[in-house]
Amino acid sequence: MEGDMGKYEVAAVVVALITTAITIGAPVIKLNTAITRLICKLDKLGDDFSNLETRNHESHRRIWEHNEEQDEKLADHETRLKIIESGKE
Repeated sequence: MEGDMGKYEVAAVVVALITTAITIGAPVIKLNTAITRLICKLDKLGDDFSNLETRNHESHRRIWEHNEEQDEKLADHETRLKIIESGKE
């Protein structure tokens, strides 16, 4: 009889260990999956931010080019107005 109790105790310990492993393992696996997805999203966010920076830089370059063209046109108009005004005097 005593040998049978030893087997049952060993079986109970094995079942308890398996149950504990499953109880701890399932949340750890879910956490690992969530962390992996979060890392992927952060990587994509970093790429999107880099693309935004590049587009923003290009947009600012175009704005400054247009601004410089406007400055040149204004300077030309100012010169022409001065010539016209000095001719009338």
